[in-house]
Amino acid sequence: MQVSVETTSQIERRVTVQVPAEEVDQAVAARLKDTAKNIRLNGFRQGRVPMEVVRQRYGRDVRNEVVGELMRERYVQAITQESLNPAGYPEIEPTVNESGKDLEFVATLEIYPEIQVNGIEGAEIERPVVDVTDADVEEMIETLRKQNASWEAVDRPAEQGDQVTIDFQGFLGSEPFEGGQAENHDLVLGSGNFIPGFEDQLVGEKPGEETEIKVTFPEDYQAEQLAGQEATFKVKVHKVSAQKLADLDEEFIQRFGVENGDQEAFRAEVKKNMQREAKQAVDNRVKQQALEALKNANDVAVPQALVQQEVDGLKRQAAQQFGLGEDFDVSQLPDELFTEQGKSRVQVGLLLAELIKANEMDASDDEIKAKVEELAQQYQEPQQVIDYYLSNDQLKSQVKSAILEEKAVDALLAQATVKDVEMSYQEALQAAQQQAEGDEEDAEANVEDDAKA
Repeated sequence: MQVSVETTSQIERRVTVQVPAEEVDQAVAARLKDTAKNIRLNGFRQGRVPMEVVRQRYGRDVRNEVVGELMRERYVQAITQESLNPAGYPEIEPTVNESGKDLEFVATLEIYPEIQVNGIEGAEIERPVVDVTDADVEEMIETLRKQNASWEAVDRPAEQGDQVTIDFQGFLGSEPFEGGQAENHDLVLGSGNFIPGFEDQLVGEKPGEETEIKVTFPEDYQAEQLAGQEATFKVKVHKVSAQKLADLDEEFIQRFGVENGDQEAFRAEVKKNMQREAKQAVDNRVKQQALEALKNANDVAVPQALVQQEVDGLKRQAAQQFGLGEDFDVSQLPDELFTEQGKSRVQVGLLLAELIKANEMDASDDEIKAKVEELAQQYQEPQQVIDYYLSNDQLKSQVKSAILEEKAVDALLAQATVKDVEMSYQEALQAAQQQAEGDEEDAEANVEDDAKA
């Protein structure tokens, strides 16, 4: 077997392989002989069909089958011989495929780039410093009470925050429009679930009253026939309900895992959870800044095969996020919506892998166990989670990867200028969320539009 390698780009190789004709022809002859043992043809007993007839009828298909297998086998041998590290599957094309001639084929493939990681010296990274205050805890408890609130009917005009039960029908001019009506619909005033201006005009309405509401649909409204249109809604108010917060009693507290129902123990548990959430938000924000600086400091050629793998994964995530169903064909979502994000993920992944390798980073069993125990604390039955993770090699591998990523980020932070910035609990969560979302919002909006189209 003869092999030659042509460098066509920084990460693309064109591998030409020649296999001696004698080897190919012998393999074809052997396969034809095996085929002859099993075929049935009229006028011949099984296994007694003349070889010339077998070759005439099955020769082309058998040769194609044998050549396909040989090309795959010799491709693997060739990249091993030439120490090539492929990133994805190759394109293999036979260039000479005739009986009596050496088989020649060309495999075009992408390889993992050779990377020399540049540091991020000089990069400035903001690290939020967050103190979860007693006021933050009380606000969180109030939020939990609202999430578990009930509604009680009241005999007074509706106020912001009330829930109204209404019938409505929408009109463009004097004509009702499709999808613009409902009966006994519950709407919380101030929730922003309806067209801007609709909910505000229901403030002050009483149970049993009928009213007309005039609104203008946004220019970017998803239903094109309504976008920018003025509409009138005829509304009947059946009921006005005020929100009744859940009582901070033993039953309520026990729902959150504090079995003794003690309020102080509950507040301590809420604060601990908020501190853990704040730490995660801070760590994520700092990590994203460090990885962005790493990417900016290193121009890495990215194999398209790896980008496509990320794109396919992002499509599946988007389909799940928007509830498109398991049967939804994700190929309907255009690749370009996810290409930049996929490319960015591959760049960061390659750089981190090289950084970890160059610094010989590793995670011990004790470190993995400690990390699992830390993760398990957010569950009601931590020991069950610990046992489950530590008995599953795949999950342990994921935890190990997370630890190595943390070590790599710590190494980057040691190179950068880190500035502590005081933030409130809410500011830290919002900042981390914005940092994580980045440029994803436009892509998500496009996905949602495509899914509804």
